[in-house]
Amino acid sequence: MKFTEYLEESKENKNVHLEHIEDEVLNRGVAGARDAINFLRSLRDMLAGHADTKVNLTTKWDGSPAIFCGINPENGKFFVGTKGVFNKNAKLNYTDDDIDANHPGEGLNQKLKLALAFLPKLGIKGVLQGDMMFSKGDIDHETIDGEDYIIFQPNTIVYAVPTKSKLAQTMLAAQIGVVFHTSYSGKTLETMKASFNIDIAHLTHTKDVWFRDASFTDASGSATFTEEETASITSILSQAGRLFNTIPALTLNRIAASETYLTQIKTYNNTKVREGQAIRETRAHVAGLISWVEAKLNKEVLAAKKADTKQKRIKEKNEVIRFYRSNAAQLKSIFDLMNMIVEAKLMIIRKLETIRSIGTFVRTDDGFRITAPEGFVAVDHIGKALKLVDRLEFSHKNFTAQKNWSK
Repeated sequence: MKFTEYLEESKENKNVHLEHIEDEVLNRGVAGARDAINFLRSLRDMLAGHADTKVNLTTKWDGSPAIFCGINPENGKFFVGTKGVFNKNAKLNYTDDDIDANHPGEGLNQKLKLALAFLPKLGIKGVLQGDMMFSKGDIDHETIDGEDYIIFQPNTIVYAVPTKSKLAQTMLAAQIGVVFHTSYSGKTLETMKASFNIDIAHLTHTKDVWFRDASFTDASGSATFTEEETASITSILSQAGRLFNTIPALTLNRIAASETYLTQIKTYNNTKVREGQAIRETRAHVAGLISWVEAKLNKEVLAAKKADTKQKRIKEKNEVIRFYRSNAAQLKSIFDLMNMIVEAKLMIIRKLETIRSIGTFVRTDDGFRITAPEGFVAVDHIGKALKLVDRLEFSHKNFTAQKNWSK
């Protein structure tokens, strides 16, 4: 299945959830592993200075809430909304009364009303998706390392802009701030297709809205691999390619095709992410996965009230555990491959992080600590998009950073 077909079938081609690049090995089997390696090769080429590379980069901004806005092609009316606007029973807001009915929670309610009041001034023709970064009243003043900043914290990351800069003055004058990252086109909301190669040059500028797109820009030209770094990431990707060719296609595709195996493996992997643990000993990780799944399925067997239900669950458990045990060597290779993809990904992320247009910090007990952006999104020439995030770093921040709001 082509990536575009996968998007249409699984998410109706809407940007509701981007996958981590290494997880494509699990999500789409052989095709996903091949795409992940090719994406990284293209990014390597771009950072090595090859101008003909057909991959664009955008920065992941840690905003909240997600904002969808624009013209409903079915009635010609301007609307705002948050996640769910493409659902059959979508919560589309054309008036303040709609927002009160659909989103009574005070925080989201007020932000959507500001969006409805000011975003129509931009002259949006289709539908745009973005992240709200701040609204009037969210911006504070702080002194960090002796310098005065305006700061705003829509989610986990604190964004900081020098108070005396032109950018800070523009933000202070605005009623809301939004970073747009996806555009949609189509004759109905249900059939709209997403494009990550967004163009906002045609939008009307107004002092009431600070907005930008999420494109990654390196005005200094410093986010470029050295010859040594290029050789290093090339070696990693070559190893990944060779290992990929040794893994049976049947095993990779069987995991991708099974909701049971896919969910179990990704859930177990995510328990390690939440704990801040890198998967280094892949043989031990496979053993841990099997024990974790077996314990989980044993609980489900014990919870069964009826005898036939219990027997059915025992049969299912035996089948699942048999698959994992008989494919333990292949699973180790799969996790080794994912680790190589992560290693190459982190090399790219570290290089991209050297460019910061806006300061990013996390709150600590004694002030603020400099941090990197949430991550990046790579988009190829036909619209495929995968996210590049340092999961251990950002997940750790997400669970431990101090926040100045509550959901």
